[in-house]
Amino acid sequence: MIPLVFVAALLMLALVTQAGVMALQRLYPAQGEMIEVAGATLNVVDIGPRDAPGPPIVLIHGATSNLETMRKPLGDMLAARHRVILIDRPGHGWSSRAREDDSTPAIQGQMIEEALGKLGVGPVILVVHSWAGALGALMALDYPRRVAGLVMLAPVAYPWPGGVGWHNKLVTTPVIGPLLAYTVTLPLGYFLMDSGARGVFLPQTMPDNFVADTATPLLLRPREFLANARDLVRLKAAVTEQAPHYADIKAPTVVISGDVDKTVSTNIHSRPFAAAVADAKLIVLPGVGHMVQNAASELVVSEIEAMADKIARSKAAEQ
Repeated sequence: MIPLVFVAALLMLALVTQAGVMALQRLYPAQGEMIEVAGATLNVVDIGPRDAPGPPIVLIHGATSNLETMRKPLGDMLAARHRVILIDRPGHGWSSRAREDDSTPAIQGQMIEEALGKLGVGPVILVVHSWAGALGALMALDYPRRVAGLVMLAPVAYPWPGGVGWHNKLVTTPVIGPLLAYTVTLPLGYFLMDSGARGVFLPQTMPDNFVADTATPLLLRPREFLANARDLVRLKAAVTEQAPHYADIKAPTVVISGDVDKTVSTNIHSRPFAAAVADAKLIVLPGVGHMVQNAASELVVSEIEAMADKIARSKAAEQ
């Protein structure tokens, strides 16, 4: 009798999850253009004047999020003067990926490079947050002609002590992980999401309506939840491999982090990265946590625009 009750409960939770997915996708519809690349379909939002001077600015979000977490504090402000391209990383937001294991910065960077080529853009300023710090650093190494400038916000760049949370490892376990993702993750996560998001902002206060305004609940969809967990679980090995090569980055680089970031340690990641990259500018914000793009939006925009203006002047002088 007990096994039958258990199976019935799982079936009910699976139905609730599917209904929840449909509701979330109606509530937070795709906002961008779908671009087909090898192994993925990427959702891209392209805003701002196409003929703006200087390179386009590409904003890439971190883990457990989507492009809206970069659009709200930075993208809309930058688009007043610049062409701004926001991309849902493969498997996140409204971007899909054919293979769940395409979770490394190298593979996702290749997909983003292909998408930028299909958009017909040349060199860009790449602005990356958190998990995407590893992706930005690797793109600067692998595609130096694409990355005219690199802005790293609270970036992950080096291996760190410990792991990425037991629940992420559990979700990436065969059979058990998908079973959880397609049954309990959405109904349980819906009630825990707000408090979890608040924790990432500490010691700053999370903006009002942040979770809804950034379509963060889309993360609770099983395929995105699984993709996010795989990204996190494989990140440490990826940065261990790429970190010894950071000195080869030639793009102008700015690193902005908070000195009380409890999510991505500034001492483990930002300081060594800035020391490894020639002439990198490091800005450590006192009393600021992980969400630097929200805590210091105007400063971040100012640094991006200063880099864009400098690159535009340099290009004009060469002509």
